[in-house]
Amino acid sequence: MPELDVSIQPPARLRLMTTLTAVSEAEFATLRDTMQVSDSVLSKHVAALAAVGYVNSRKGIHAGRRTTWISLTAAGRRALSAHVAALRELIAGVE
Repeated sequence: MPELDVSIQPPARLRLMTTLTAVSEAEFATLRDTMQVSDSVLSKHVAALAAVGYVNSRKGIHAGRRTTWISLTAAGRRALSAHVAALRELIAGVE
C-alpha cells in the first residue's frame, strides 16, 4: 500500500498543491484569497512545502507592487500524485 505523505497531509497543504496543479504559477495574494486564509497561514504552508522541495516561490514586481509567485515543482507533482493514489487506495473499500 502506498504511504501518505506527511508533508501534504494537512488539508491546507493538500488544497494548496491541488490548486497549483491547474496553473504554471499563482500569485501569493490570489492563493490566499482562493484558500480563504491569512497571509501568515499561507506563508507557513508554503515554507513547509518549499522545505521539502514541493513548491518554489519567486518575488518580483507586478502592476507596480512587490509580489510573490508560487509554483509546484516536478517533485511536488510526483509527491501529490503518490499521495492521491494512497488516499484512493485507503478509501477504496468505503461505501
